[in-house]
Amino acid sequence: MAFLLDKRLVFVTGKGGVGKTTVAACLARVAARRGKRVIVCEIAQDGRPHDEVEIEPNIHSIAVDPETAMREYLSDQVGGAMSKLMTSSRIFTYLAAAAPGMRELLTIGKVWDLAQLDQRRTGDTPYDLVLLDAPATGHALGMLRTPRTFRDVARVGPISRQAGRIDAFLSDPELTGIVAVAAPEEMPINETIDFIDALGSDMAIEPDAVVVNGVYPDRFRNAEIAAIERVGGNSPALRAAVAEHRRARHHRNQVQRLRRRTGALTLPFLFEEQVGAGALDDLSRILEARLR
Repeated sequence: MAFLLDKRLVFVTGKGGVGKTTVAACLARVAARRGKRVIVCEIAQDGRPHDEVEIEPNIHSIAVDPETAMREYLSDQVGGAMSKLMTSSRIFTYLAAAAPGMRELLTIGKVWDLAQLDQRRTGDTPYDLVLLDAPATGHALGMLRTPRTFRDVARVGPISRQAGRIDAFLSDPELTGIVAVAAPEEMPINETIDFIDALGSDMAIEPDAVVVNGVYPDRFRNAEIAAIERVGGNSPALRAAVAEHRRARHHRNQVQRLRRRTGALTLPFLFEEQVGAGALDDLSRILEARLR
């Protein structure tokens, strides 16, 4: 765990709905308890302000907006009235449309900037750890590839140089880590295995951790379930116990299938309507113990 949290940037990705935001929040809590100044980044999709906000002691958050990132980049590279002209919304739309992958480059460029200790373009106080609550695995893989693509296509000039610096940072296992999150079901496990394979073939790296989130607990032995089925009759409580046992067995099978490909740790399913601060603290301590 210390090795993972000693990196500058950690991607947390997984199929939609598997709980990657929960895992990112848990990692942030673990790091904050260890005295690190942390920021959790997510991709802005609803017009939220592009601001760094402290949400808990030592834990900050930001919704990274590509258009605002474009303004910051051009202000740094061009400056003055020309920067303001180029960052009008219409011109930005044309630029983004004309260069496929530009939004991804601007987004990862902003996240990279947040992870710099002494060369940040924005803000004054550096962060010890940047956690990216990344898009789903396919999109996240594309985001990891994008800087290298722009570096190779542009070849010369400021975009190529900047993309090259970002790619070198993302490719350095001492600086950047990847956490893949899955749910204990067939499709998320399949997608996680595909992501791990693509990550290895495209970038020659492996995830630093694989987390299977929401695993049902083993409450009964098979003999106990057999006894319940013999006497259960129409009892809703006993039928629920049998159903939960079968679901837990299915989850174990899926976790074992993933572990045939890679190491994986698990987080328990929370039988709660909402995951509040107390539940996140509990999960973060479980995650901390299992990542050691």
